[in-house]
Amino acid sequence: MGHILEILVVALIGLAIFGPKVLQSLAREAGKTAGHAKNLKDAFSKEVSDVTDQIPRVPLNSRQALEMLTSSDKKEERSSSGTQESASKPAPETVGKPVAAEE
Repeated sequence: MGHILEILVVALIGLAIFGPKVLQSLAREAGKTAGHAKNLKDAFSKEVSDVTDQIPRVPLNSRQALEMLTSSDKKEERSSSGTQESASKPAPETVGKPVAAEE
């Protein structure tokens, strides 16, 4: 209740000093300025969120590091579908046979 009384006192003093027309234009300009400040704040927060989305995550402990490494390995395996599978798997006929040393 005390804040409402303070605002009322300030408004009455402003009305007495500036008059109704000047007080109305001051209030209008204050509203426009507040709207402009809100738009600037929204644009700034959008820029900050865009930048933070582009910054790579940093692991805080070993578990997070392991999860990040395994998830990136899975993404790489999915992206290189069949070409890497055939190169990384040995031919079926060589599985389980000892490798002979060349002389």
